[in-house]
Amino acid sequence: MQVSDPAEDLALLTEAARDAGRTALGFTGTTAQRWDKPDDLGPVTEADLAVDRQLRSALIAARPDYGWLSEETPDDPVRLSHDRVFIVDPIDGTRSFIEGNDTWAHSLAIAERGEVTAAVVYLPLKGKLYAAAKGRGAQLNGRPIRASLRDSLPGARVIASKPSYDARHWPDGVPEVSRHFRPSLAYRLSLVAEGRYDAMLTFRDSWEWDIAAGDLILREAGAATSDRSGGKLRFNNPHPQVMGVVAAGPALHGEILGALGQPMNLT
Repeated sequence: MQVSDPAEDLALLTEAARDAGRTALGFTGTTAQRWDKPDDLGPVTEADLAVDRQLRSALIAARPDYGWLSEETPDDPVRLSHDRVFIVDPIDGTRSFIEGNDTWAHSLAIAERGEVTAAVVYLPLKGKLYAAAKGRGAQLNGRPIRASLRDSLPGARVIASKPSYDARHWPDGVPEVSRHFRPSLAYRLSLVAEGRYDAMLTFRDSWEWDIAAGDLILREAGAATSDRSGGKLRFNNPHPQVMGVVAAGPALHGEILGALGQPMNLT
């Protein structure tokens, strides 16, 4: 196996993400052809598929020994035989794209033996490119970013969907926090890495392509991440989902897990 350089992989992902943005902006979300996926998996548009084709062609050509996992490509278990794999969501927040909003993103990551080592989340209409390479910190448009250092849950700025505040998740009662939401999971994670929000929560099983890039960007920004039970997030699983996400600065992350009645288990 050749030695992987996360910085070189990040440069590749960054170029690919910007190219994907140009492709996506060649479509108008409100008029693009769209279909509903089976099993209530949400909508897909001709833009999603065009970006997926472009990314797969460019990335696999550059790294032919890497596997491929994408929301819009039928899953091939051969990816499990690769030490490194691209994990891609061509357009995260497709509903936002269809509605003509600007909070959709391209989410690109490379995982090596289950751990993300290079990642980009790019929002073309907002002009925001979040990026990270393992051991090299996280950036927004080339400038370093850091996660919030808040250590108390009451009053924290939490970005999450309404089901995350269901009382059944919180043994001692739903905490009093400032509630916020964005439709793209990748963008939610990146906003916490940027320090604009203190924590991000989702307790639903989460597809790897939605969260892989954000996981590394958060960790390189100084945050802690885990699944809803406090376990370490691992990627390129046979079934490409993880058990939700809890992301925040290390102290607040521990507070959240405690409020959920879960121990921290990041080994």
